[in-house]
Amino acid sequence: MATDAKPKFQNPDFRPIPKPDLAATATAASAHDGLHFWQFMIAGSIAGMVEHMAMFPVDTVKTHMQALGSCPIKSVGIRQALGSIMKTEGTAGLYRGIGAMGLGAGPAHAVYFSVYEISKKYFSGGNPNNSAAHAVSGVFATVASDAVLTPMDMVKQRLQLGNSPYKGVWDCVKKVFREDGVRAFYASYRTTVLMNAPFTAVHFATYEAVKKGLIEISPEHADEERLIVHATAGAAAGGLASVVTTPLDVVKTQLQCQGICGCDRFKSGSIGDVVRTILRKDGYRGLVRGWAPRMLFHAPAAAICWSTYEASKTFFQELNGSSSSNSGTVT
Repeated sequence: MATDAKPKFQNPDFRPIPKPDLAATATAASAHDGLHFWQFMIAGSIAGMVEHMAMFPVDTVKTHMQALGSCPIKSVGIRQALGSIMKTEGTAGLYRGIGAMGLGAGPAHAVYFSVYEISKKYFSGGNPNNSAAHAVSGVFATVASDAVLTPMDMVKQRLQLGNSPYKGVWDCVKKVFREDGVRAFYASYRTTVLMNAPFTAVHFATYEAVKKGLIEISPEHADEERLIVHATAGAAAGGLASVVTTPLDVVKTQLQCQGICGCDRFKSGSIGDVVRTILRKDGYRGLVRGWAPRMLFHAPAAAICWSTYEASKTFFQELNGSSSSNSGTVT
């Protein structure tokens, strides 16, 4: 009986369901654009470090211009601000605080680009031209990365001011923590997110759109001109996004530099309180103070960042392709 049971109850119309290749599924899930999560983090970290180190002097000029009442800057012009820094501190003054940015930019951009790539894969639904997905992914990326960068950005800006009372990064961290506690490191986080969310949405949507447009102009030379495409798209995205969000950047600088070098200290720390103070002291032009160096910073910075990031991605893609071909070769 036992031998007859199997053929008797087996329907010939049914076919066995093939079992999924779990190893292949795991590999596909862990990779996007031919890269793994940790490779996005490394590529982003390299891009962030190169971008901020290269453009740091311009950022210093912008910080001086935006910090109302800071010493010795009393003018809003780029030439006057730069001349004052060079006169009082020399070339070294343009690089004060670069150590803090070095400590913050690498980890923050590792988070930034990895979150962006994962979010883009999730929200785009396989459509590489989905601008809304690019914008939303950028917002997710900036909320996560700002949580990492904001403390070191605060330290960096305090060190950048003329006649800063701090000897270095560690001295600034100790004194700020002792005088104002942990919350001082995140005093501008809300403003930073409110600034960077629209900044990143505009940035990524513009970058992807310009990149797509440039590739469509000469698709036959897309591979040869890849670096130029990424640099041009990045510059356009960075320049546009920086101008749009300058008022919130002014507010962020005020919050991060409050109480030192003659800068105002705000009781509530609210955005409205800072805006009212700026309007009272400098009028509406105070809200766009530093827009020129901000644009001069972000346009080339974005070009450098995206070019470096895409070059790093290409390196890892080729590395992964080489590893895959070697593992598939029978010797």
